[in-house]
Amino acid sequence: MTDQNPENTDLAKINRSNVKVAAICGFIFCAMVGLSFAAVPLYQIFCQVTGYGGTTQRAEEGSDVILDREIIVSFDANVAEGLDWDFKPKQRKVRVKLGQMSEILYQATSTASQRSTGTAIFNVAPFEVGGYFNKIDCFCFTEQPLNAGESVDMPVVFFIDPEMDKDENLKNVKEITLSYTFFELPKDGEDETAAVVTPSDGTAGKL
Repeated sequence: MTDQNPENTDLAKINRSNVKVAAICGFIFCAMVGLSFAAVPLYQIFCQVTGYGGTTQRAEEGSDVILDREIIVSFDANVAEGLDWDFKPKQRKVRVKLGQMSEILYQATSTASQRSTGTAIFNVAPFEVGGYFNKIDCFCFTEQPLNAGESVDMPVVFFIDPEMDKDENLKNVKEITLSYTFFELPKDGEDETAAVVTPSDGTAGKL
């Protein structure tokens, strides 16, 4: 039996090492591609479950428990550049009890010369309240088309989970602000990436 050439042995080890490195790199690349497609829905699910960044929750029904503790809810309205709408809450503040279902209205009026469609992003402040703020109905659940000069009232039905009363970090919270910002969706034939926006605070929710 002849001894193996050390150089051939070393070369074989290098080749196996290169194959292993290539396989690992390929796996990492595929994983990154997969994560890039999953990032948005995963982030949305994470925000909705945790209330991260002031993302509110979506509920099918109201609470069975109503506490005496009251919270003032203020409403904020904004319109991003490029969307010719007037957008405002029809009432600035309401006082609600934890667990109490309430309905308020926002109003949107198009000042554009043609039909336009908006979509709303939202959050609540303090951000930590997001996990307890539940919406049963909201104009933010769907796209909102408006004809030129058209005006609509848009409801928000919500309640604050009474479990918030058990959160020691929120014991001193007396007022919550619910904020919406409308952005224009691209018209037919336009690049849909035009509708991608990043709020200045890096947080937003859309259901």
